[in-house]
Amino acid sequence: MTDFTPYSALIGGALIGLISAFLLFGLGRVLGISGFVHGLIARDSQFGWRASFLIGLLLAGVIAAFVTEVPYRIVTMPWVQVLAAGLLVGYGTKMGSGCTSGHGVCGLGRRSMRSVVAVCTFMATAIITVYLVRHVF
Repeated sequence: MTDFTPYSALIGGALIGLISAFLLFGLGRVLGISGFVHGLIARDSQFGWRASFLIGLLLAGVIAAFVTEVPYRIVTMPWVQVLAAGLLVGYGTKMGSGCTSGHGVCGLGRRSMRSVVAVCTFMATAIITVYLVRHVF
């Protein structure tokens, strides 16, 4: 059995495409969550709309949990591991000058060669990790 729901995935993808196009053409900004969070932490001049976008992103998940039948997942990892994983991801996105959403959604759409390399690296790393976790360890 799979939790894949093609209609919600299609609607979600279309909405991500629309908001990324709006941000790029309307505000000249690239849709990348790591950039939003970094701007919030640095409290730059664009704090207001960054905070609004991030709050909306979180609220959308909460609202979707109440209006859909998709079961939620309970994280069974110790909180220290979850915190360490989050910090490592944040550090990696800073080192890589962007995250999967920034490179994958906007960078590829802008035909950025740096984003092509980044996305290929993300995908190769994910494939190798899944193989190692499921078949080796």
